[in-house]
Amino acid sequence: MEGKVLVRKTKDGRICNWEVEQDDTLCTLQEAFLKVEPSLGFNIELKFDDHIVYEQAYLIHVLQTILKVVMDYAKDRPVIFSTFQPDAAILVRKLQRTYPVFFLTNGGSEFYEDLRRNSLEEALKLCLENGLEGIVSEVKGIFRNPGAVSKIKESNLSLLTYGKLNNVPEAVYMQHLMGIDGVIVDFVQEITEAVADMMKPSKIGEEEELSEGIGKVEGKSKPQFSQLELSFLYKLIPQLLLL
Repeated sequence: MEGKVLVRKTKDGRICNWEVEQDDTLCTLQEAFLKVEPSLGFNIELKFDDHIVYEQAYLIHVLQTILKVVMDYAKDRPVIFSTFQPDAAILVRKLQRTYPVFFLTNGGSEFYEDLRRNSLEEALKLCLENGLEGIVSEVKGIFRNPGAVSKIKESNLSLLTYGKLNNVPEAVYMQHLMGIDGVIVDFVQEITEAVADMMKPSKIGEEEELSEGIGKVEGKSKPQFSQLELSFLYKLIPQLLLL
């Protein structure tokens, strides 16, 4: 019986077959800990088949095998665990308290038999009931349900996002305004630089802010967006219409 074909993603986003003879073998988790710069953190995603109902004993066996490598070789490296599998998330939290555990969710973009996977509200409930540190949501789920952001933040959970839309600088900037803690992107340097440029206030904007602020008492008000920020919103709308 033949196994599944391995694939890899190139820098330009293309998906290609992973040819071991040409592209080298996949490294083990232990090798990654030993060979990757120690200052770089690891997000260890615990992957399981979406369509299999796993026995708890099997999950525990798999997780304990992974945890042994992490405990032996992680040392001072920052590490977090994340998974779409609700029971795996619960178990890895019970099996160790050293590293944060995040629950991955599509945020309602796709639906599964396990209801815990089908919304940000269910993800929030799972985290609170089982002591998880946060949620990693598909970014479309956040833009479709922005009200969930405040509920998650008020619950003292971290909120990260992933998805193709995170390669659009305006989308990442909007998440910054919404209070998202972090984003997972394909092009780290490019997105970082683009968003940093967006966050730089113009000299005119700074002068207006200073002059308007003199002698005024600060109070709660609706968020005020500059023309620059509004232009980001307008650029983002066509992307959101494709969701």
